[in-house]
Parts: sequence; C-alpha cells; structure tokens
Amino acid sequence: MLFLQLFYAFFKIGLFGFGGGYAMISMIQGEVVTRHEWLTSTEFTDIIAISQMTPGPIGINSATYVGYSAVVGAGYSHALGILGSIITTGAVVLPSFILMVLISRFFLKYQKHPAVAAVFSGLRPGVVGLLAAAALVLINSENFGTDSLQIIISTVLFLITFIASYCFKTNPILLIVLSGIAGYVIYGMNYVGEL
Repeated sequence: MLFLQLFYAFFKIGLFGFGGGYAMISMIQGEVVTRHEWLTSTEFTDIIAISQMTPGPIGINSATYVGYSAVVGAGYSHALGILGSIITTGAVVLPSFILMVLISRFFLKYQKHPAVAAVFSGLRPGVVGLLAAAALVLINSENFGTDSLQIIISTVLFLITFIASYCFKTNPILLIVLSGIAGYVIYGMNYVGEL
C-alpha cells in the first residue's frame, strides 16, 4: 500500500511539477510532510539540503531520498527502502518521459502556432510562482533557527549568499562550501563549548 501511495504521489508531482526541481519542492513537501506525514519538516529540510549538494536534478534527488526515508521510516528493511527510492524516482520521471515523447513529435511542427505560444505565455508566470513557493517553504525555523541571534546570523548568511550568487555570479559550489565552513565556525564552536 505504501509503495502504491509513493508511486501515485510522485507521479502527480512529476506530472504537475512545471518549472523543474525547485518548483517541485513545495509540492513534494505538501505530499510527504503535510498530507501523508511520511517525514517531519526537519527531515524534509535535511533531504532538500542533501539533494542540493548531490549531482543531478534536485527534484529527482529529493524523490530518491524521500522514497528511501519514507519506506525505512515506516519500519521496512533497507532493501525495501531502495525499492522505495526506485519507485519514487521512476514515478517522478515517468510523466516527463511520456510528455516529452508525445510533445517532441508535435512541438517542432506547431511551435509557432498562436495557441501554443499562448500556453507558454501562461506557463511562465506559473513557473515563477512555483519557484517562489519553493523558496518560501525553505524559509522556516529548521533553516533559520529559533533564537534571535541564530535568526540574524542565518539571515545575514542568506543575504550574503544571495548577493554573491545573483550580483557577482559566484559559483554555487563555492557558496555551498563557504556556507558549510561558516556554519561549522559559527555553530560548531557552540557545540564544542557545550561538551
């Protein structure tokens, strides 16, 4: 039953996740944290962080990690967790594969047609909205902390990273490494002091 639910949830996400992986994040969060409660908000945030750091599209990486975590979290073995990963990954990719096969046959022929241009004009703002929703999902207490000093430090790190990425076109990998080092220096020293 869990495997069918995972397949159905991620097939829907793959079918309606226009705009790529980042646009899928809010949909994945809605299904796995809010609707089915397969993961906690903290676990989901950790999965998103791991998905961003590993090679490949974030939507597919997230599906893979969620499939494994949901199955193992439900009490199944690690081998069935791998099956859960395969099911969710396949389910999130399957709609795109089917649509691309169908669309590729007709798109080149009709791409200049006014109806097709109108559909894409409507999709663009929707995709921007999905990306904004994904950003808002990640602005939470799990990412920014709960005490005021931690919120200030997290906000400053966010702004520095945003400015470096947007204005100065800094390499995202460098920003991830520097943010990790900053987190270790700022927060790791607190944990060392407590020990």
